[in-house]
Amino acid sequence: MECKQQDNRNRCNCSYEPCDRKGVCCDCLRYHLRSRELPACCFPDQAERTYDRSFEHFARLTVAGSI
Repeated sequence: MECKQQDNRNRCNCSYEPCDRKGVCCDCLRYHLRSRELPACCFPDQAERTYDRSFEHFARLTVAGSI
């Protein structure tokens, strides 16, 4: 399977600009799961900009109905 890096990059809402994983979803997911986090694409833009990508933050947003 061919990586659709450019398509993924166009849809990526990660606000961390020097990120070298933008558009390479498999690397991004692997990186964040290793730290008990989810990638930016799992969060609404406003929540993503806090850089709190923890499972706990995701759960709080889900319970609050923000996701």
